[in-house]
Amino acid sequence: MPSVKRTDRSRGLILDAADRVFREKGFAAASVEEIASRAGLTRKTVYNLFGSKEEIAHHLIARAEAQDQGYRARMAAGEDALGLLETILLDSAGWCLANPSLARLALAPAERPRLEPPADRSSFQGLVRDVLLLGQRQAMIRADEDANFMSLVLLGVYGQAMLTALAGGPFDAKDVVRLIRIVVEGIGRARTDQDVPAPPKRQRR
Repeated sequence: MPSVKRTDRSRGLILDAADRVFREKGFAAASVEEIASRAGLTRKTVYNLFGSKEEIAHHLIARAEAQDQGYRARMAAGEDALGLLETILLDSAGWCLANPSLARLALAPAERPRLEPPADRSSFQGLVRDVLLLGQRQAMIRADEDANFMSLVLLGVYGQAMLTALAGGPFDAKDVVRLIRIVVEGIGRARTDQDVPAPPKRQRR
């Protein structure tokens, strides 16, 4: 039976190889055979460690999401939450554009989105939620709404914008900044009593 270290090494080789193949050929055109060849392993070994090409892709997405320690260190240092949120989404947009086939899988998950991010692993949703919590403590983000709900709203808008960009639509780094500003500030202006229409006058009979 292979040792844990050998298994982990093989999994790492497969993920690294798949990352290269997906970037070069896209998810649909990539094959398990080529991934195995690039990893220097057999097709059987790949299937012993991953059930399918889709599972490999989702592990790559999870690996990318887990690389959040630099952001969390900046959160712990009390960095401006809105500036950090901008950086995180800009970095994510760069990853999406560099990994379009994986990004489409990540942005259109098969499962229904959940209000709370997974508690057993790092996730992009959890990172954004925690930055919003920091913003609430800094009085930059409204505190009368749940940060989990607001992160779903923000990521829903961001996800659709990135899918537009991946389809060749007009969306670039400046638009990420605009998106954050619009979502945080809202699209409607604050209403005053003067804006509320008066009730219609009742006619005398």
